[in-house]
Amino acid sequence: MSAAISVRNLFRYFGVLKAVDGISFDIPHGSVCGFVGANGAGKTTTMRMLATLDYPTMGSAEICGINVVDHPDKVRSLIGWMPDNFGNYDHMTVLEYLDFYARALGYTGEERKGRIEEVMAFADLMPLADRISNKLSKGMTQRLCLGRALLHDPQVLIMDEPAAGLDPRARVELKHLIRILAEEGKTIFISSHILSELGEMCDTLLFINAGRIVHHGDADSLRYGSDATGGVFYDVQVNDNPESVADWVILNPGAEVVETRKRGARLRLPNPDPARAAEVLKGMVKDGVPVIEFHREERNLEDAFIDILGQLEQGGAGLTAPPDLSTPDAPSSEQHSGTEATPPTA
Repeated sequence: MSAAISVRNLFRYFGVLKAVDGISFDIPHGSVCGFVGANGAGKTTTMRMLATLDYPTMGSAEICGINVVDHPDKVRSLIGWMPDNFGNYDHMTVLEYLDFYARALGYTGEERKGRIEEVMAFADLMPLADRISNKLSKGMTQRLCLGRALLHDPQVLIMDEPAAGLDPRARVELKHLIRILAEEGKTIFISSHILSELGEMCDTLLFINAGRIVHHGDADSLRYGSDATGGVFYDVQVNDNPESVADWVILNPGAEVVETRKRGARLRLPNPDPARAAEVLKGMVKDGVPVIEFHREERNLEDAFIDILGQLEQGGAGLTAPPDLSTPDAPSSEQHSGTEATPPTA
């Protein structure tokens, strides 16, 4: 089965600006992928191309195996698009707003009524049915935008900064809804600046910087990442005699005391294999070190992202330059197919 989202050598240039610079990635069906990057890194441009709202200069992107340029109408039936800002209407209630879009999607009669009720119940919009849609709080507005995106029961949700500006309670509610959708088998591609929240709700994280993918993996691979030479760090705490940790390490090569602490020490193990850590812990306990806590240190995701960017600045991480395009801001018919489809403007 093809991936829910598949991108290959995707470029988007605006004149000399390389907004998206040859990215490739796959997102499996039923997974939640967080899309991370600074402002201007290329997140929204990538998402707009996936949502058929912009053309790639070069390369390909597919939703459930369907090319976004060749068959935009088919792709739009498969995706729910939740932008960071969306259009609203004066004097239109929440119910009228959803009814308008349900009609635009082709729903009629009892089917339309049932679909609207189902979406309103899921997004907790029932109490807001008679509220004017452009007079809602940020959190309520985001729930309405989510409801609109779900009306046609899409297989893939593309969400651009849905948590921006939300209060803590609204963010918790949004995370809950996203996990429910994932459990129902929907694929979710979500961008955010709040890495800690993405780490909690996402199966994988995709980092983009200056239009290029610099990391694609699960959150734990970042939290528990090794140092430049493959070493990992453990915090060891003992019941008493904190010097006993350092004394044990002196007699047992294969571990290094990086820092002595009030209740133990910070150790570095040169091998990230958990089996090696288990051996160290077993050896300490066997030799009478009164260990009460032994855990691998975590990095927060913000630090991990900054570390990756720092490595890129130092060595380039093997990134290669994109091909020379004769007219990057005006792609020719050979650079993409399906030019008969014009991206919508809203």
